[in-house]
Amino acid sequence: MSTYNFKKISTVPASKDFVDIILSRTQRKTPTVIHKNYKISRIRRFYMRKVKFTQQNFHDKLTTILTEFPKLSDLHPFYADLLNTLYNKDHYKLSLGQLNIARHLIDKVASDYTKLLKYGDSLYRCKMLKRAAMGRMVTVMKKQGPPLKYLEEVRQHLSRLPSIDPNTRTLLLCGCPNAGKSSFMNLITRAEVEVQPYAFTTKSLYVGHTDYEYLRWQVIDTPGVLDRPFDEMNTIELQAITALAHIRAAVIFFLDTSEKCGVPLDQQLCIYKSIKPLFANKPLIVVCNKADIINLEQLGKESPEKRELVAELERDHVPVRQMSTITHEGVMDVKKEACDSLLGMRVELKMRSRKAESILNRVHVAMPAPRDNKKRKPFIPANVLKAMENKKNAMETESTDKPRKKLEKDLEEELGDDYSLDLKKYKDLMVEEWKYDKIPELWNGFNVADFIDPDIFKKLEELEKDEEEREKNGFYKPDIKEQDEATRKIHQLALKIREKIKINWINRQLDRPGKKAVMSRVTSKRARERSVSRLRNEFSELGVDMSDVRGTNFTRTRSTSRGPPLKRTRLRSEAMTRSYSRGPSRDVSGVRDVEMADKMKKLGRKAQKERNFAGRKGEGDRHIYDLKPKHLFSGKRGLGKTGRR
Repeated sequence: MSTYNFKKISTVPASKDFVDIILSRTQRKTPTVIHKNYKISRIRRFYMRKVKFTQQNFHDKLTTILTEFPKLSDLHPFYADLLNTLYNKDHYKLSLGQLNIARHLIDKVASDYTKLLKYGDSLYRCKMLKRAAMGRMVTVMKKQGPPLKYLEEVRQHLSRLPSIDPNTRTLLLCGCPNAGKSSFMNLITRAEVEVQPYAFTTKSLYVGHTDYEYLRWQVIDTPGVLDRPFDEMNTIELQAITALAHIRAAVIFFLDTSEKCGVPLDQQLCIYKSIKPLFANKPLIVVCNKADIINLEQLGKESPEKRELVAELERDHVPVRQMSTITHEGVMDVKKEACDSLLGMRVELKMRSRKAESILNRVHVAMPAPRDNKKRKPFIPANVLKAMENKKNAMETESTDKPRKKLEKDLEEELGDDYSLDLKKYKDLMVEEWKYDKIPELWNGFNVADFIDPDIFKKLEELEKDEEEREKNGFYKPDIKEQDEATRKIHQLALKIREKIKINWINRQLDRPGKKAVMSRVTSKRARERSVSRLRNEFSELGVDMSDVRGTNFTRTRSTSRGPPLKRTRLRSEAMTRSYSRGPSRDVSGVRDVEMADKMKKLGRKAQKERNFAGRKGEGDRHIYDLKPKHLFSGKRGLGKTGRR
């Protein structure tokens, strides 16, 4: 199999969660009550069912884990070596083997205790056997904690691996760290690999895809490799070695001739020589990156020794190309050459295979042989030739008469950095100046911006000043002197009423409970704000006849206090301060004695308690009135379904 969908592997629970899941399912899916009229045979079946059900759930869950995790023998060698590099295949096999052993042990425990339950002679003995069977199963699973935890970590890491097809058309990028592999991959593919100016930014394999010759190509970016033996390499470097060893691809080896990566050029060539055996039977291109800093010609002038090292590769018939991922110089040429070389190799291999021979045997390609030595030119009618000549002459005259219109691309090439895209110059308007108006809205063939008065704000200021002067001079005030006596009195009364309404509104705001200030007892006594005489004077000033108002409602005064009269309260307070032993009389309090009054207060507080509690409830409060409703938790159960448990 070329690819494997590691993301479909189900989650591996911890040992404690594993046991909780299985036991909970057993409790929910099997009967839970034994009635006193059950026979011993039915009791045995009851507990045997629980043991078998638990064993089957353990077996199914462990089988799912063992089947979903890939077997190294069934995988492609690339994936098998990659798993060995990342997780150590010995630990991986041991973990799966321990789960397999646990599955067999659980099956054996269930089989043994089922046989014992067949001969259980009492309910208690059957119950204890069931309990022992489940206890042994749980003990076996609790010992599988480390393998389950390890497999869950492997599953999480496998799900994050890229989906690599080892058999498809592939470009493999390798070289020393920080040589420009990820930058090249971002340019030719739609991938977005992180690029940073330090070594080992890429710590795992990254996959991108590109198109060439109407075919889909796979590009693999590998981590950087250092100059050391294979047995001293770390996990990051071994991923690149695994990809080079098992994937048949076009290899692009990157050299940094500027040595900005921190690795000298001779060490980079040592890396090339150390992994050169992995390039066998694969198309190879050596790319000298960062040509914008220093190219091969400048390298030959500055350091001929380093140029000679690169020349050795050319003498070994290895194609050496220059490239810059900053200026994009030579990027597409490298891609084209690598793809063409890989396509040629794949076609050659297919032609060598037996499959190609079997296809060619069934396909007949006719190759006609010439019957004489005459050269026969293609026949073209005379009218067609004449039409072609006329068209050609017309195109030539048109090209000579009219110069070609400059396009935006030509302007951009001429101006360079000074070029800015101007789309307004192509607008077709009656006046050229209208093209760059801020509001180029047209109505009936005219620009709306032409109808806006530029002095509108000055005229508005003049109008506002004129209005202010008129208000100061009293232009808008009515002339009361010219009006008759009745109208003037009405105006005066209306002014007084409006003023009184404002005063009353202010008094109401001051008398509000939340706004009223707390006065200390030491302050002097204030004059009364409301009185009958004051009300009579104010209404008489307003022109209301107040001569005959005796017996009206506002002239009758009454006490505003809600309690008993002042004399009675004073006597009561004096009696309470002198001695509290004597209780209040029946006609005053309505109770017999002090004890009865205290009891009445307690009863009142107790009765009010529930109302106070309910009064604090909000819209978000929830209350379950009965945790165990009687209709669900009383009576005998029938012989029907027990699914609700």
